[in-house]
Amino acid sequence: MTPSARNAPGTKIAKILIVDDHPIVREAIAARIVSHPDLQVCGEADDVADALEKVKAFRPDLVIVDLTLKSGKGLDLIKKIKAISEEIKTLVSSAFDETLYAERALHAGALGYINKQAICESIVDAVRHVLDGKMYLSQKMTERLLERAVVGAVQFKETLIESVTDRELEIFTMIGIAVSTRKIAQQLHLSVKTVETHRERIKHKLSLSNGAELNREAVRWVLENSC
Repeated sequence: MTPSARNAPGTKIAKILIVDDHPIVREAIAARIVSHPDLQVCGEADDVADALEKVKAFRPDLVIVDLTLKSGKGLDLIKKIKAISEEIKTLVSSAFDETLYAERALHAGALGYINKQAICESIVDAVRHVLDGKMYLSQKMTERLLERAVVGAVQFKETLIESVTDRELEIFTMIGIAVSTRKIAQQLHLSVKTVETHRERIKHKLSLSNGAELNREAVRWVLENSC
């Protein structure tokens, strides 16, 4: 596709910003996108600060966001993008289990969630769905949400891990990668006492007896859900 054809009069070109801390993943997504004349990668970023600068500078139509970034969290970035402009759409691309994170992403403001294993086959389809203002989820996740709508939130059985808040899940994950309570407090700009309170709440919600059990479950969680 030549530049003149790509920018032919009347052609609407959607600008897409890719935010992921893995260069290979960014390249893979970009390669799929640039082969379509109506889609354009306007920039790439690997952390929240850089992404926000490029959102403000390029005003993309869509931002593809990973949940775990070089600095900062994808869910926080989605919320900040929505605060900048309601018109900018977001699509999550992550290796994490969508049964846990897809709903969190939707609540943060994203319109879709695609597992990284499906990027090669489905990323363009996901991008077009979200650009059209439609929700994009896997069939499994769509059925899950439909089930919840039919039977009601009270009757729907959530897993224990789904009961924690976004902040608690963030801390739980940091525990799993052996970040100390003091370091967690420093990185999240919280007091040590606040982090300890979150730890106690997590233990209660997950029916864990002590700190050792919390640490073991956190490590297991990270190993099972790491990118």
